[in-house]
Amino acid sequence: MKYLALALLLFSFHFLHAQQKPDTAAISQAARLIDLSLTASEKDSMVDGLNENLQHYRKMHQVPIANDLPYPFAFDPAPHGMAVPVKQTAINWNIPANVSLPANRNELAFYSIMQLASLIKHKKISSVELTTFFLDRLKKWGDTLQCVITLTPELAMEQAKEADAALKKGIYKGPLHGIPYGLKDLFAVKGYKTTWGSVPYKDQVIDEDAFVYTQLKRAGAVLCAKLTLGELAYADLWFGGRTRNPWNLQLGSSGSSAGSASATVAGLLPFAIGTETWGSIVSPSHTCGATGLRPTFGSVSRSGAMVLCWSLDKAGPICRSAEDAAVVFYYLKGTDGKDAGAIARAFNYTGKADLPKLRIAYAGNYFKNLPANAPQWAVLETLRKAGANIKEVNFPDSAIYPFNIMDVVISSESAAAFDELTRTSQDDLIRRQDNGFWPNGFRVSRLIPAVEYINANRHRYNLIEKLNAFTKQYDVIIVPTFSGSQLAMTNLTGHPVVVFPVGFNQNGLPNSITLMGNLYDEATILAVAKAYQDATDFHRKHPEKFKQ
Repeated sequence: MKYLALALLLFSFHFLHAQQKPDTAAISQAARLIDLSLTASEKDSMVDGLNENLQHYRKMHQVPIANDLPYPFAFDPAPHGMAVPVKQTAINWNIPANVSLPANRNELAFYSIMQLASLIKHKKISSVELTTFFLDRLKKWGDTLQCVITLTPELAMEQAKEADAALKKGIYKGPLHGIPYGLKDLFAVKGYKTTWGSVPYKDQVIDEDAFVYTQLKRAGAVLCAKLTLGELAYADLWFGGRTRNPWNLQLGSSGSSAGSASATVAGLLPFAIGTETWGSIVSPSHTCGATGLRPTFGSVSRSGAMVLCWSLDKAGPICRSAEDAAVVFYYLKGTDGKDAGAIARAFNYTGKADLPKLRIAYAGNYFKNLPANAPQWAVLETLRKAGANIKEVNFPDSAIYPFNIMDVVISSESAAAFDELTRTSQDDLIRRQDNGFWPNGFRVSRLIPAVEYINANRHRYNLIEKLNAFTKQYDVIIVPTFSGSQLAMTNLTGHPVVVFPVGFNQNGLPNSITLMGNLYDEATILAVAKAYQDATDFHRKHPEKFKQ
């Protein structure tokens, strides 16, 4: 990629700034750097066409292109012949009736959504009281964790009062009624800044309500804060600092859904919403010890959200349990017709996993690289004791993923999404300016030929067909979270995963496992994750500092 950047500099300096016509010498350099062989006569015949293209580009560059201008093509993860489930059955959420307020109110910080829902539904606590409690925790610990960009107390209290008033009238919307939460600050909410975690956008106000926010508002949830993300959805460094890991404040939370994971695990909020393009729900959930759900691509409309990569971006919940994630996802999923990649689909969750009947596999080629005492091995044993029959298989990995498709796709689309940032030189304001970060990456990616981007996506289609042929043999595939190429592969194919804590390493930091499911079948992997969590207590362990 660094040679591609060199070609870009040579070409753009020689022609764009000097306003000169392309010549055969420059074509020779560019062709060599994109692995193309041309004869002298072929190069000579290209000169006029390249100059015509250059004039088209210059005219196009005079027209502003904002991040929210849609890309009029939609990625569909479903392989040929697959029917998307659309018949939604009624879900009977099992809200317990006998939950009591704790003697120590601080313990409310780590109550599950269902426990809090019980308290709200049975009027043992009001939404206003619960919202005040979590706003106080956000104020107390937000700076310590560097996980909050904007508190929304006025909006939160307004929504909490609405939830209480509705309940007095006998209107109960479901388990998110009156429950506080946080949004990754790449989702727009009218009247509040939407900073994308980045210096060039830190004062940006978007006059739109993101679909995600609208869905949760409709479900009765209460927005308390807009949470940190690494600049432009990368890692955990944002314009105000670095989001911290609740288990060790000397360490970062990972990202890019940094604040969503950190705040949830520290009990500053019952749940939060994150996004993933390539690991941005999975990685901070692993690092902080959250339960994160990356749904099937297209399950949640991304309207009103920052675009990084049209064919890869996904929104999903970051919670403290699989059951909580199921609740949030049910109310989150859907489309408003503004996102070409989003669809209406069913999510028929029961929370019950008939483990003996499920086809469960684990990736033996990944597990063999783990030490014998790694906690992931114990996950298999726990599920077996609960009745699961687990088959060892080889995850196909390099057999169907022979080159780095992800890099071509994400680089091309992200550079296009932030074209204006690069052209205006506002990218100079971004905190990180090393070769591996966005500003340089966007510039380098401008010289990826459209032909290569399209062909990479054609190879991606082949990957979709082959990976689906493999996964449909099983209901659940268990993989160590960062093993092999599966994280890139499953993001490219749109498969859902749930990641959750399964123990701690020698430094006292959380470790995790990932359950991969078939397209549109989050219900099964969440039910199996719940079965594991019912038999263990790792998801109920919380950092001591934040129990205060």
